[in-house]
This record gives sequence, C-alpha cells and structure tokens, in this order.
Amino acid sequence: MELVIVTGASRGLGRAMAEQLLSPQRLLLTVSRRPDPSLQDVAAARGAKLEQWALDLAHGAGAAARLEAWLRSLDGARFAGATLINNACLLGPVGPLQLADADLAATALRVGLEAPALLAAAFLRATDGGVATRKVLNISSGAGRRPLPGWSVYCAVKAGLDHLSRVMAEDESRRPNGAKVVSLAPGVIDTDMQAQVRSADAANFPALPHFVEMKEQGQLASASEAAARVLAYLARPDFGASPVADVRDS
Repeated sequence: MELVIVTGASRGLGRAMAEQLLSPQRLLLTVSRRPDPSLQDVAAARGAKLEQWALDLAHGAGAAARLEAWLRSLDGARFAGATLINNACLLGPVGPLQLADADLAATALRVGLEAPALLAAAFLRATDGGVATRKVLNISSGAGRRPLPGWSVYCAVKAGLDHLSRVMAEDESRRPNGAKVVSLAPGVIDTDMQAQVRSADAANFPALPHFVEMKEQGQLASASEAAARVLAYLARPDFGASPVADVRDS
C-alpha cells in the first residue's frame, strides 16, 4: 500500500494527477479549497481509497498541523512508500510589482511557497522512521528559472520552490532513510491558469505574445498528458538524483 498526498487537486494538473493515482493499492489524500465530487465517483468505481480535505492553503500553518496529526494517526508500517506532491499554486498578480495588489501577492506567496514548505516539514516529521520510502515532489515551472517581466510574484514562488527543494534534498541526504526531494517543471499545460495569463494586459506583461503563440501553435500539453509525464518521473528509480528537474529534459 502506498500513501500519496496531492494539493490543488480540484482542477488542472492536480486533478489529472489525482485521477491517475486512484488505485486499490493506494491511499490518496487530496487537499483543495473545494473537493471534487466527481473524483469520489471515480474512486468508488475503481475500489480506490480516497480522502478529500477542503482547506485553504493561504492558511498553511493550520493545514500543516492537520496533516501532521493525521499522518501520525496512521500506522506507517502499512505503507511501503509515502509521497507528498505540492501542486497548489495561484497565478498571482500580473504586471510590474509596484502595481500589484498587496493582498493578492501575499496570498499567492503563501499558497505557492509558504504552504509547501510547512506541509513538507509536517510530512517529513510525521513519516520519519515509520515509512520505508518517502518522496516530496514540488511542482515548479520554467518561470522559476528565467525572469519573465510582469510576473515577479509567480516567478519568485517557483524559484523559491526550486531552492527550497535543493536545501531539503541536502538536509535529507544527511539523514538515515532521508526523503527524496525534487522540484519538477511539468512543461506548459493547457489549464485555466494559462487562459488567465493570456487575458493579461499586454502593456504590463511583455511575455504575453509568447503565451498566445504557444496556444495558437498547439504547444500546450493537456492536463492528463502532463500528469502522466509527472507521475512517470515520480516513479523513476533515479527520482531525487537531481533536486531540480524538468520533464522536458528527461
């Protein structure tokens, strides 16, 4: 039996990963602001074990505390492996930073970076010594590895996830049975977030033509295609060899 936790599982890549993970051999916990009833239907049809939590990850400390308590209530010996997939993220403000709405920027930073750090810490504490194999997969983006004018908050969140993962991987490598940690860019995906990006004000987002062109030329992967690539990477025997990776380079 495996244990997998996926955040941001109600839409897009997270929803697609959650559906592909549903299996009688796996206990899946999803964390989203609004759980997806259709996912429960799929789980029932497959005889899969699914829990869905309705949590706002803008309040990461509370979510992390609940996750840690839940994990400690489980018998770790039941699970051959446990994985945390930090997928939840917000688009955040688009445009020069000085024009950004402060509340929107703060929420994007909390959901995209603070919450993954706190959830990962809780996951590592609660599973230490009780589960044979542990993995943390942080869903990053190429935007964290190159500057995109007008998208400072999102770029900072993803760059922060990358470096958080590097340091976590170093720390875990020094521990007995340390977790494998990877910050993985999943490629460009045809999601609601991409649609939001394409609706940005061109005057404040110089990269807009690039995103429009990718859509027009059919360069966006579907959520299910991207999910399959991410989960294939997660299953690789060398997962964790590089703490920062891209599915397009594999």
